[in-house]
Amino acid sequence: MNSPITHNQIKQKAQELGFHKVGIALIDGADSLAVTHLQSWLNHCYHADMQWMKNPKRQDIRQVMPDVESVIAVALNYYTPYQHSDNPEIAKISRYGWGRDYHRVLHKKLKAFCLWLQAQDPGIKARYYADTGPVADKVWAEKAGLGWIAKNGNLITREYGSWVFLGEVLTNLKLKSDRPHTQHCGTCTRCLDACPTGAIAQPFVVDANRCIAYHTIENRAENLPDEIKSHLQGWVAGCDICQDVCPWNQRFAQPTDVKEFEPYPENIDPTLKELASLSEAEWNRRFPASALRRIKPQMWRRNARANLAGK
Repeated sequence: MNSPITHNQIKQKAQELGFHKVGIALIDGADSLAVTHLQSWLNHCYHADMQWMKNPKRQDIRQVMPDVESVIAVALNYYTPYQHSDNPEIAKISRYGWGRDYHRVLHKKLKAFCLWLQAQDPGIKARYYADTGPVADKVWAEKAGLGWIAKNGNLITREYGSWVFLGEVLTNLKLKSDRPHTQHCGTCTRCLDACPTGAIAQPFVVDANRCIAYHTIENRAENLPDEIKSHLQGWVAGCDICQDVCPWNQRFAQPTDVKEFEPYPENIDPTLKELASLSEAEWNRRFPASALRRIKPQMWRRNARANLAGK
């Protein structure tokens, strides 16, 4: 449907709700390049055990919402200026999980955004996602001009680097589209060179089978592969290596103003020994309203022990 609200009004409302970046992409048929890239990635089994990546809806957004006309893409900066310890006894947790569960923070804002949109006209439909459905978040963020998909697979923004959480609102409104972002990695290969397991198989292609983040968060096996164990470097929950070495992050990262993303104190420098014997009760106490609850107690123990065994 034709929109009763303007492009600028939508952007202004998103900013009022606290989103740091917002852009709009018009649905103009299938994106053959993105679909081909995803299908090739799946054909190489780079998705490891993440079967949800094979959902056909991910390749055609109209299967998610048949009457979608536009995607409103948003981003929240989550960077906090604390650094990982070089102490080999300290466990490393990825920045994304230091504070409150980003799903909860994003969903609250996205729900308010959708309710505002739908209140403008009874014919308006809106549906929101934040890493919670078969939507290609980074593809739509790039199309909406928020940033570009980098060689390490992350979305980089000019203002905040890649320290951003992404969300989107699908709507039946036909909106004015922003210009897709251009690529600015250039000849830089720092992320490829820094990855200790060689998980970035080639520029823009990440092999989850070799990724520390995949193995510490998604791999449910009793033991981690030997080739991963020997390169953990203290990581027990995710991995920030390819982001830490990125020049865009080193130059443009800035502290977030979202208080919920401030770290829970115990997430910055836990010891490997304490996590190696983490109990269910302690897991519940340490990770309230946390995205890190995806990593179950036995996985924390496995990850910590794998690090200790390699010392």
